[in-house]
Amino acid sequence: MTKKKKLIRLNEINERSWVEINLSNFSHNLKELKKHMQNKQFFMQIVKADAYGHGALQIANQAIKEGATILGVANVEEASLLRFHNIEHPILILSPSFDFEIEAIISNKLTPSIANLHFAKLLNEHAKEMGIIQSVHIKYDTGMNRNGIRIENALDFYQTIEMLENIKIEGIFSHFSSSEDDKDFTQKQYLLFAEFASKVAQKVRYIHIANSSAIIDNQFELCNLNRIGLLSYGVYSSAQLKNKIDLKPVMTFKSKIAHISTAHKNESVGYNRTHFVDKDSHFAIIPIGYADGYDYLLSDKGLVEINGSVCPVLGKISMDMIAIDINQVDNVKVDDEVILLGGNTTSTKVENLSALFNGSSYELLTQIGKRAKRYYIEDGKINDYAPILRRDFIPRDFSDDKLNLIIHQAIQERINKQELASVIYHDVLRYFFIENDRDVSYRSDFTYNIKFIDNHINYYKVELNLSFDKILQNTYFIVACANNQANLESYFRRKDTEYRWLLDESIELDESKFSVSSAKVNGVFLDCFVAHNNKAIEVKCESDKLESFLNKLAHFEIKISTYYPKNKHQLSVYLSEIYKGVSIQFTYPESISNIDCVPIFSGRHRYPKITQNKGSITVASEKNDWIFPNSGVVFSY
Repeated sequence: MTKKKKLIRLNEINERSWVEINLSNFSHNLKELKKHMQNKQFFMQIVKADAYGHGALQIANQAIKEGATILGVANVEEASLLRFHNIEHPILILSPSFDFEIEAIISNKLTPSIANLHFAKLLNEHAKEMGIIQSVHIKYDTGMNRNGIRIENALDFYQTIEMLENIKIEGIFSHFSSSEDDKDFTQKQYLLFAEFASKVAQKVRYIHIANSSAIIDNQFELCNLNRIGLLSYGVYSSAQLKNKIDLKPVMTFKSKIAHISTAHKNESVGYNRTHFVDKDSHFAIIPIGYADGYDYLLSDKGLVEINGSVCPVLGKISMDMIAIDINQVDNVKVDDEVILLGGNTTSTKVENLSALFNGSSYELLTQIGKRAKRYYIEDGKINDYAPILRRDFIPRDFSDDKLNLIIHQAIQERINKQELASVIYHDVLRYFFIENDRDVSYRSDFTYNIKFIDNHINYYKVELNLSFDKILQNTYFIVACANNQANLESYFRRKDTEYRWLLDESIELDESKFSVSSAKVNGVFLDCFVAHNNKAIEVKCESDKLESFLNKLAHFEIKISTYYPKNKHQLSVYLSEIYKGVSIQFTYPESISNIDCVPIFSGRHRYPKITQNKGSITVASEKNDWIFPNSGVVFSY
């Protein structure tokens, strides 16, 4: 889940250039498009190429809210990025995949499109090894002549794939070549596709051919899924659609005036002296250029909006600057906002700008704002923003040295103190992330219930119940108990130890004072074997049945019986690992009163919720809060 960021107001944006993505307009466009669909039809939101430059993560989440059944991407990398950000929705890879990407397809639970028998067979073999059924969509070529099985071979290929035991054909599809301006050929493609699709329609879940332009005038009765792309972003693919559907632009690219100057009569402006002024002329410099995605072919053709007026681009577009004619605008000053693309002015709409140089709306959208931060707006307020260069942080993109530097600098940025940042980095994060022989792991949904029972003159009987999720690394784990800190210390350094209990020195170290009542992993009861020496009790919990769960997220449950001296008057709980979501409950008998607790949590949220009821007190973080080692709770009574 994406953590919430400290957001700002629209009028507080201070950037050289920025991109505003209006999610309310995006939702409006989807609602308008759905009016042109049949009731039986679902829609796939196309989020390839970073959602046409709008930001795949935010657009995907918004589309899911609006009812998208599937997300469409171009390749495994784009899909894996969405999975990295906890998008669990079905994802279809529209372009051909390579053999080396099969492992990522399966591990990320992706659906590939196939038109290659070798790839299909290899995918089937991997799926069989993993013990899964892998869903696929088969792509057919009905006349675009790009990729896909030629339609005359459609049924033979389908039947061959159908025979692969671990492959499930979830969908079949084709692709229109010119649905926005060639209705005759579009209809021809559909009829070819429908002739084949009707033969297998009862066997597959999804049949799709239409993009967003195609659904405006056509129903395509046999299809139950539409692929929604360009129109959902508020860009008309052809002028004739403007009277048929009401779209609102989603992307607005903005900058500010950085400099104002004057060119005298017969002087030139910009590189290579391609533009001369025929009179003294005022111009403004905007600090963006073709390196920001403002296309070089807009030189001497582009139009921008300043203070409600449309102003032409003067001369060639530089790498980092463009000159704008401001002779027709009153009261222009440095820092005034400039709309370069989008907004409410017709001249700056994507389709109109790209038409000025016979370009593509798709190209212009995907290249705009390469150095600009994106701000996401819903109901008139910024609710999120994405980093410069439109590349979300993914740890595997970086070398170890680079990643270590990023971690250190990120901590410093957060807390604004170099000395404290270094302490946290070296004493906590460096210990877990940098030592080459240490596997990084963490516990999530950690629940720890401690119950004191008053049935002994000197001790409380203690029942401990733990449950948590963690990647299973062995077919066994250790539960350890010692009655002095030094003897227990070695178990904190062991990767195979899941629980440690410090018994008081006054209590004899034997199995009657400490025992594991039960241990389970994913519901499988483990055999518990006790090894006892004069330093510690070591309980090995194991089962051969855990083999199938290795290297996967598993649910642990451990129950322990032990004792605690009555004269201590405080109980300390020590958290020695990284946790994501913690709940610690202390249940006590009537003989204990005036109980209090002091949580010591290291992490972004240091103050967990404390809930006190009759006979119990609970300390709990939010489900997705991270808690670092050296945290804990002290219960005093």
